[in-house]
Amino acid sequence: MTTAPRTTGLIELRLNNVGQLFNTMDPSPFHERDLDHDAEEFILSWAREHEKDSELRIKVVLRQPPDTEAARLVGESIQHYFGYRARIAERDLAELFQEGRMALLIGLLFLGATLVLRDLITPGQRLTDFVREGLTICGWVGLWKPVDIHLYRWWPLQAHGRLLKRLSACPVEVVFEA
Repeated sequence: MTTAPRTTGLIELRLNNVGQLFNTMDPSPFHERDLDHDAEEFILSWAREHEKDSELRIKVVLRQPPDTEAARLVGESIQHYFGYRARIAERDLAELFQEGRMALLIGLLFLGATLVLRDLITPGQRLTDFVREGLTICGWVGLWKPVDIHLYRWWPLQAHGRLLKRLSACPVEVVFEA
């Protein structure tokens, strides 16, 4: 059985000079600088366009005289930046799950309290039945946030983190055009 060859996902940036790639407000050394927001969004949007199993490659075309040191630093900087962002995404996901666990504990305690309170109210009158049902509903609504976190909110964060990891590991080619 043969497997289909993986497609190559080329992401090409054409810039006038290397300075356009980086955030000019970032005082960090060149190889640790943040990417310019527009450059980052461009790379991310093109990476999302490619299939999830494609081998991503970044090609930076600079309209400036050749500079081997700049070419090396650009490649390292892009990989370093997306590696850094991937670690932040991992941390954000861990924090979300921690928030979800805390919200679940609070929600269960709140549900328990509302159900106990409900049982303390004698049923039979219209107003007391209304309050009893209201407490039951409020208790279950208290579980909405942990349910939302554990069922829905973590997926996009995990997918974004995977994409950032893929970008941090992809090869970066720098080409100079006179």
